[in-house]
Amino acid sequence: MKHKKLFIPGPVEVSEDILDEMGHFMVGHRSKEYSELHGEVVSKLKKLLFTENEVYLGTHSSTGWMEAAIRNCGHKRILACVNGAFSKRWFQLAAPNKVEADKYEVEWGKGHDPKEIDKLLSTGKYDCFLVVHNETSTGVMNKLEEISDVLKKYPDVIFCVDSVSSMTGVKIEVDKLGLDVCLAGVQKAFALPPGLAVAAVSKKALEKSAKAENKGYYFDFVEFQKYQEKNQTPSTPAISHIFALNKQLDKFFAEGLDNRFSRHQEMADYIRNWAKKNFALFPEPGYESVTLTCINNTKGISVADLNKKLAEKDMTLSNGYGDLKEKTFRIAHMGDLTMKDMKELITAVDEILGL
Repeated sequence: MKHKKLFIPGPVEVSEDILDEMGHFMVGHRSKEYSELHGEVVSKLKKLLFTENEVYLGTHSSTGWMEAAIRNCGHKRILACVNGAFSKRWFQLAAPNKVEADKYEVEWGKGHDPKEIDKLLSTGKYDCFLVVHNETSTGVMNKLEEISDVLKKYPDVIFCVDSVSSMTGVKIEVDKLGLDVCLAGVQKAFALPPGLAVAAVSKKALEKSAKAENKGYYFDFVEFQKYQEKNQTPSTPAISHIFALNKQLDKFFAEGLDNRFSRHQEMADYIRNWAKKNFALFPEPGYESVTLTCINNTKGISVADLNKKLAEKDMTLSNGYGDLKEKTFRIAHMGDLTMKDMKELITAVDEILGL
């Protein structure tokens, strides 16, 4: 199998030293050595997320934490923001978990209006609110700060945020924003292999979880907290991933968080400018993602054929998602990628398309 450099929004490119760290010798998950590792990683994640909340490590995809938020925090009725495929999935998870939910849906490519969120929450119908910060299917980044200002008016509503494709690519100040559940998988801007997910969970969410019925075991926040106090997880964790995450977090801080966020913004600006010059952006102005760009295929190119040609150059980008396939295409600029990588990709695309 030949390696192709990934410019897709997950899984992303993983550096060789992180892949090597995945081969770290094994330790027992109830051992002192693991507890020390767990404690180190949680401490670093708290620093990364600017939070004093607990940060749990889950051996599953981000969808696990999405379901956990519903099972632990959605007791009365959930309000779910929908503007793409992954926010729609979160809303749809409510039904099989027997939780009532309504959706505030906007057209794909659009962001959510904080004023409309305020209007809906003011009805008093909801005890849990779900929003995707960065909708991977459309390249739309919702205005989390403005939404946070609204949620602060409703302290009885649990504020849950999917930051799957934004966490570590942009600054997310969990405590300042008042986030009760903030979740992500490590296969995107963290730039690790898939299989591990993290979630920052507030005391308010834990208290809500303690009152939840029929929430199961695997995703029970209270159970996670019980083991967290011993620097462990309720069930066997993905130890190899956690060794790699520990090393990757050290690399984040060595780079400097502000430098990391600036690098992501610089890559985003470069790709956006290229897209506007040659095609058009899919998201509405002001809602463009910092970690991936969704490009409107105004030239009607075959994205599949473009990827075949890119494969010959050991690169690949992402077609549009679902109904947007071939109508859009997506270029990820997250994780350990740099401006050098962006320029390498665009040079290749320009050559293939004759731009």
